Amino acid sequence: MKRRPSSRKQKQTDVSATLSVRIQPRASKNGVTRMEDGSLKIRLTAPPVDGAANEALVKFLSETLCISKSSVEIVTGHTSREKRVKITGMDEDEVNRLLNNDQQ
Repeated sequence: MKRRPSSRKQKQTDVSATLSVRIQPRASKNGVTRMEDGSLKIRLTAPPVDGAANEALVKFLSETLCISKSSVEIVTGHTSREKRVKITGMDEDEVNRLLNNDQQ
């Protein structure tokens, strides 16, 4: 019995970027700065209580990168200031370009 080739196109690879970020909650305004070690420092106005800073981080990155909130995932560091964030649908160069434009 021969199998028919699937009519659906499958993605060869999922494009994604992983960022190392340090969060500064309760800042006066939201913003991004690049640290000397290459990681990002993201200032958020949200307090670090009950996941509010994590929600604010996801919202901030999704708005800054013009992507959906579901494309932003906190991989590690849910209760820490040091986090690893996965951005799905964009490569690292594109993410860095957009975040560097936001710094200016």
